[in-house]
Parts: sequence; C-alpha cells; structure tokens
Amino acid sequence: MERDYPLERVRNFGIIAHIDAGKTTTSERVLFYTGAQHSIGEVHEGETTTDWMEQERERGITITAAAITCFWAPTYLSDADRNDAKKKFRFNVIDTPGHIDFTVEVKRSLRVLDGAVVVFDGVAGVEPQSETNWRYAEEAQVPRICFINKLDRTGASFERSYKSILDRLSKKAVRFQIPIGEEDKHEGVIDLLKMKAYFFEGNMGNKVIEKDIPAEYMADATKYRADLVERIVENDEGLMTAYLEGKEISIEALKETLRKAVIANKIFPVMTGSALKNKGVQLVLDAVVDYLPSPLDIPPVKGLNPETNEEVLRHASDTEPFSALAFKLQADPFVGQLTFFRVYSGTIESGSYIYNSTTGNKERLGRIVRLQANQREEVKKVFAGEIAAAVGLKEAKTSHTFSDEANPILPDQITFPEPVISLRIEPKTKADQEKMGMALKRLSDEDPTFRIKSDSETGETVIMGMGELHLEIIVDRMKREFSVEANVGKPQVAYKETITGSAEVENKYIKQTGGKGQYGHVKITIKPIEALDPEAKIPKNVHREEGFEFIDSIKGGVIPQEFIPAVEKGIREAMDRGILAGFKMTDISAELTYGSYHDVDSSEIAYKIAASQAFQEAARKAKPVILEPIMKVEVVVPEKFMGDITGNLSSKRAQIEAMEDRNELKVVRAKVPLSEMFGYVTNLRSMTEGRGSSTMEFDHYAIVPKNVEADIIEKRTGAKAA
Repeated sequence: MERDYPLERVRNFGIIAHIDAGKTTTSERVLFYTGAQHSIGEVHEGETTTDWMEQERERGITITAAAITCFWAPTYLSDADRNDAKKKFRFNVIDTPGHIDFTVEVKRSLRVLDGAVVVFDGVAGVEPQSETNWRYAEEAQVPRICFINKLDRTGASFERSYKSILDRLSKKAVRFQIPIGEEDKHEGVIDLLKMKAYFFEGNMGNKVIEKDIPAEYMADATKYRADLVERIVENDEGLMTAYLEGKEISIEALKETLRKAVIANKIFPVMTGSALKNKGVQLVLDAVVDYLPSPLDIPPVKGLNPETNEEVLRHASDTEPFSALAFKLQADPFVGQLTFFRVYSGTIESGSYIYNSTTGNKERLGRIVRLQANQREEVKKVFAGEIAAAVGLKEAKTSHTFSDEANPILPDQITFPEPVISLRIEPKTKADQEKMGMALKRLSDEDPTFRIKSDSETGETVIMGMGELHLEIIVDRMKREFSVEANVGKPQVAYKETITGSAEVENKYIKQTGGKGQYGHVKITIKPIEALDPEAKIPKNVHREEGFEFIDSIKGGVIPQEFIPAVEKGIREAMDRGILAGFKMTDISAELTYGSYHDVDSSEIAYKIAASQAFQEAARKAKPVILEPIMKVEVVVPEKFMGDITGNLSSKRAQIEAMEDRNELKVVRAKVPLSEMFGYVTNLRSMTEGRGSSTMEFDHYAIVPKNVEADIIEKRTGAKAA
C-alpha cells in the first residue's frame, strides 16, 4: 500500500473555542461541505456527528475530542478541478470540547495538530476558555486562524469581537474579512485580499457566489485592506520595498508571504460569518488550505534518545525511522480500547509489533482505523503526518511515544493540570464493587486529569477531577458504559499544603531487637521550591518534578549510594499526608546534607522511616500553610443586577478584576476561591431572574486566610488550629 495523498496536501488542524461559541456547529458544516456526510446535524437537535456520546447529545456540549478525516478542494478552483481527487486536500480535523472541565482534551489535541481554527462568539467575543485555549496553542506554537461566528445573532458585532481578540489575546490578529451586515441583516462576507464580496446560496449555502463589493462597504474595505497588506509586507523585505515605492503587489505574492507569516505565528488572520446560517465556513476551509501548515511546514520533532540521552530529530518523512505520539485513549463499545496516535515520521503497518519507547515494551498492533467521529474505516498502513487509532493496545497511555526500536525517541511529555475537586464514591452492591475498580481504571487511563485514590483512614474510594461537571460525567459514564451503580458523596475542594519557611532536622531511626536491628540516620533541609529557569540545566544530584525537588548533597559516602533512593521515597510518602490537616504537600525542596550508617543494621526501610520522620518534624518548623484552588470567574448579567452580583462575589472572598459592557449586559471578571463557588449557578439564576450566566475555570493555588485555615483544620481533624 502506497501513500494516497502527498504530505503537502495534508492538513491536521483542530477547531477550538469557548463553550457555546458554535464550534461543533462549525465542525458539522465542515463535514457537510467536504462531502463526509449528506445532511447537517444540529447541536440543538442532538443529531451531531462529532458529538456522538449520549451525554454530549443530551447536554449539547462536547466532552471528548472527535477525530474526523475528510477531503476538500478550494472553492476558487474550477468545477472540473474541484471534482478531481488529485486536487483535493486531506483534512484530519479534531473537534475539541469548550467546557473548562474537559480542557485536557484541548491540550493534548494541540500537541498533535499542525494548526487550529479558533472560533469566537460574535456577541461575546473573547471568553475565559478562549483565553485558556489560546494560551495552550501559544505553548504548543500552533498557527491559528480566527473565525468570529454567530454574526446573525442579536447583539453581534464583528468590530467589538475583533477588538477583544486584540486586547485579550494578541496584537498579531488582523482583519482578513469583514461582514456584509450584522444580526438579522448578515448576508455574506468581504475578502479583503481579493476585494470581492461572497454570498452563500443553494442547499445549506453550498454555492459560494463571488460578486463585487456593495458600494456602501467599499470605503471600509479599502481602508482595512491597506492595514492587511501593510501587515503582510512587513514580513518580506522585497515586498516592503515595492510597497513603499507605491507598486501594486500581486495577490499570489501576498498569499505566499501571508502563508509564511501565519505558519511562523506572526499573523493571525481574522475571518467571520455564521456557521448556523451557513455563511463563511467554506472560505475558512479555503484559508486552512492556503495558510495553515502541512506536516512538511512544521519544525521537526525534538526528543531524547532514551539509551544515549542525546537529542534527536524526526522530520515528516516516510523514509525516516518511525515515531508517533499517543494523544488520547477511548473505550469503544465494539472493539475495546482505541489509542489515537499521530505519526511524526516513518510508517507503521497493522499486524506489526510497535515499540513503546516510554515503557520499553513491545505490543502487537492488531488493527488500525481512521475515524469519521464514531464511524471507522480500517487501513493497512499509516504514513508520516497522519492521525489514526490503534485497536487493542493494552499498555499504551496518553502521551506515550511509539518509535522504531533501533532508533528510539522520547519527546517532552504532555503535562496535565492537577485536579481541584474530589468526591467519595462507593458501589451500591457487591457486584458493583468488582466492576467499579475496572471501570474507574479504564476511565482514568482515558483521562489524565481524572484521578483515583483510596483514603487510608476510612478505606473509601475518592475520585478527583477538574470540576463538578467533569465528575458528574464520569459517574454517569460508569453507569451507562460499565453498568456500575454507585453512591456519591458531596464534592470536596482539593486543598494542598506547603511551607513558607525553611527548617533543618537531623533524625536517627534505631531499633534493636533480638537479632538484626535497624539503623538509619539522616539530616535534611527543606524550603519552598524555587521557580526553574527553563533554559537552566538541572545538576545531576537534583531530581526535580512538578511540586517537588530532591537534592542529594551527601559527600564522602557517609550514606551509601544504595540508600539514597529510600531517603527520597520516605520524604515523598511523608508529603502525601500534610501535617496541618492531612492534605498532600507540594512545592517543597528537600536536601539531604548529612547522615551515617551502620555496617550491619542499616537498611532501606530504616532510612525511609528516618527520612519520613525528619521531614514531618521539619515541615512543622517551616511555617506550614494550607493552599486552596482559586478560580477565574466570569459573570454576565443585566445591568440592574450588577450591585447584587458584585456584593455577592465580595462576600465570597472574590477579587474583582474587571467590569465591562457587552451590549446591554455587564460582564464581571473575578478570582474566587473554589470553596465559595459550590451551587453558584443556581444562586445566580435566582438572583437575576434566570437571566445571569457564569463560567469558571481553575487559575492558581493560593494560601488560605488564617480564619479559613482554622475552620478547615477543625472540620478535617476535629481539633482546633493552634
């Protein structure tokens, strides 16, 4: 089997947005216009292709990222060329969730995408999740096209939404289109590069009609085109010189330079339309072809050879050694576990063995499928630059790397945010008990932000996630997909503990019994962890990971090398249970500076216990505090309720950061502790006669005030804080 599409005609891109910006509706139009489906499914009717899970259709939201393969020929080609398979482009599209509780799906999808279409609500403009998604895209250096959607809605404003992109996301955004009319007068769009107007007629707007720009829009179009051309020529000295000399620059030259600038993240073109009213989506697909990168346009993948620790590169080529990244697991009711992966280099065939360079193990790759949302097409071979799913891999997890065994590579791991909310869960019957463990394991394999732990004191199972909705969906999936009934407790805040000072403690653990005794002697210093310069090299004696650092400063072998890992392990275990209220400790640097050993009695267990006891004593001396998750909250309400809302937020220890107008509505942005926000949506509705709405996402951890700390300790331990 040979490659059916050359790499330069492949586009791997995602559609990302805040919840309710019209992202899935846009994806459904993409499927329809590319011919991947013959009718359009609507979110509000629960008939979409990409939202295929029952919970997605019921709630009208996207929960999992859906991968779709489809084909597109740009609208500016002749009819004969558009029907020629050789002129088409292969799109691997991922429709990602917009709700903050499922933000992990966006993060891991961006890792494997070459470009993104960022959708904005034409009424609301930039919303909280738009900012988070944009930040993730910045981290991954993903080129973007902006699409201001829903211009048909009452209150829609292209200019206001465009300004919010400039103010809150990036000054590199520039108008590529302007709308013809807004709200109920929205008829089409103007392409500023070509200086043509486009209207959408026929079945579901499938005919794109090019016309001259209406006279009343000509002045604005001319002005904004000059802005666009200026921004483009800035990226090419030759064009800049010609432009300053007053020469007319060809559209081909402008397109070529714009493509390079978009791929280099120097320009973000802003397009517009209404996906629901079938206006503008085909032109966005044309822009994906013209301006977003193919796998050949992106830098090679960097990683380390795990055997030699040397940096290695992988280019997008079928002839290079095989490398791929697993970015998502999905339980499939028909075939078992699907492992989605992106091939960066080389090829892989079904039936061959696949080497997991993260674990060092090999597994047989039974079948490979391409996905059409929940439909699947079996393929024999996958090539560089493609996205597919493997059936039946048992050991593969999210962010594992597959590679050629003789040429292994380990790229940077995907880092996921820590859960901020937990709840207790217990099976209803004995039969449920057996099934619950398996179900929770499957779901945590799929979702790295979902964690399970056992409470050592009560023996209860505690599940942790990114928000109330996240855990609600998990419990619902257990019931539907695994037939597990469970009793669920109230949501709890995932507090943490840390230290604000430093302390040094020496501890000996000596135990004499009749035979061989135990001897462990350590001296440790603990302090708050310091931020690490990303460019700085970590010394060999330092072991560092998120929230913890261990420094081995033992000189002259006063503690034998084989006991050092036991010391680190003892400290880690002590950190699992904080000394104020038993919450997990974080952001601590622990240094082992001195100790001694006994020829006969020293053992790993003795050093582990000595280190654990030393850490606990040091933590008590190092000014311990409790940390709480602080959420970024945005509340949108009619003006008459403004006073009530701000007063209510202030009573919740909120820091109000901004207030602004959005048509006739007021927007309040604030940072609020999560513990104060349970049940807020219901309260907001009752305070605003059902007219207020809010969004919330995790922002950071902060030290709790002393009075709140005392309450937390009392509730948790039954003892009053000192």
